[in-house]
Amino acid sequence: MTAHDTPHRTGVWLVGARGSVATTVVAGCAAVTAGLHPPTGLVTETEPLAGCGLPPLDSLVFGGHDLATTPLPKRAEELAAGGVLPYHLPAAVRAELNAADAAVRPGGPQPGDRRDDEELIAAFAADLDAFTRQHRLARTVVVNVATTEPAADPTDPRLPASSLYAAAALRAGCPYVNFTPSTGLRHPRLRQAAADSGLPYAGRDGKTGQTLLRAVLGPMFAQRALRVRAWSGTNLLGGGDGAALAADPGAAAAKNAGKARVLADTLGTTPEGTLHIDDVPALGDWKTAWDHIAFDGFLGTRMVLQTIWQGCDSALAAPLVLDLVRLVARAHAVGLRGPVDGLGFYFKDPDTGPSDLPGQWRALLTLADRLREA
Repeated sequence: MTAHDTPHRTGVWLVGARGSVATTVVAGCAAVTAGLHPPTGLVTETEPLAGCGLPPLDSLVFGGHDLATTPLPKRAEELAAGGVLPYHLPAAVRAELNAADAAVRPGGPQPGDRRDDEELIAAFAADLDAFTRQHRLARTVVVNVATTEPAADPTDPRLPASSLYAAAALRAGCPYVNFTPSTGLRHPRLRQAAADSGLPYAGRDGKTGQTLLRAVLGPMFAQRALRVRAWSGTNLLGGGDGAALAADPGAAAAKNAGKARVLADTLGTTPEGTLHIDDVPALGDWKTAWDHIAFDGFLGTRMVLQTIWQGCDSALAAPLVLDLVRLVARAHAVGLRGPVDGLGFYFKDPDTGPSDLPGQWRALLTLADRLREA
């Protein structure tokens, strides 16, 4: 497809397609499209991004990979019972959930899976090709919303799962978004393939809550010449993410690295302090994030700022995923290649651009101008 083609439907292939974030993406898109709820949290539905030629929400077609077997309608009911989705929504958008669930294919590698990396990549790419052809899509954007992996070992002869899916996206000619801290396209063995593909991509690690606040507060201290002495934080998580991170210290370290990176980038140094992620199953899909910031003011006066963020990760992440799909799809349609400048606004560890939120917002507006003019 080229920039001059007539717009068609756009595929959204979710890696982790039956998880909380993916379920909220599918249900939320259907709800907004049907006029059941306003597009709260969707930056692409605001005036600054109007007229960019983005694919309409009602043109999005969903599918994906997952090892989980719980159907999307059932998962939506569970989220509604936990207060993540409105109680009426699963029934109201059941047809859309069923349609997306019918397009979910088994992921991998599964326990006992003897396929090598090449066989897995070929199988995943074939699933993407079949989905795009079956639904007669102009393009399919692959988005990783799966559970966080540990940081990849560069000496391991096998690619991590996130990189297998990323490689499959490249092979199938699909733009790619990594909304997780997992390695994905950043594996050294994929660097040249990503460059040669000519595809746009974006990542890494969606900025939804605590780190979003850090990206605002860090520049505030730096620009006001207030010396931050220590910055500590705690995350209390429930749901699958909390359990997975508690069970895998490597995955938790990968998650924390992005949060610490924002402070180093915006303050110019990494302050003392630690960051904990604790599993609290009773919280379900909700989380509480607490930060304690010790800083010096004029004449060495010691002061403290404490923040508490309570929210639902799925509801925070879903509109960002939809924004990224629409922006990356449009970038592909107009021929942009490589990491898409201007999408750092959405990530803890962006491929390009500034680290402070105001600077990232200006870069996003610059991208919007490019898309309008294309």
